[in-house]
Amino acid sequence: MSQKDRVLQYLKQGKVLTRLNAWDDLGVIEAPARISELRHEGHTIQTTMRQVRNRYGEQVRIAEWFI
Repeated sequence: MSQKDRVLQYLKQGKVLTRLNAWDDLGVIEAPARISELRHEGHTIQTTMRQVRNRYGEQVRIAEWFI
């Protein structure tokens, strides 16, 4: 199974994907590239930007993808 297929299957299960869980759960480092490829193929994938604190206590924004 390709990385793109793993990402699509994950999203179709109703899960929310981030760069971190893409790496941890799916072994995908370039999640934005896989999302872009899936969108190019016609899949409707939504993006939400969320603020979280990083390990240094700084506020950062991360993308969350879902179907």
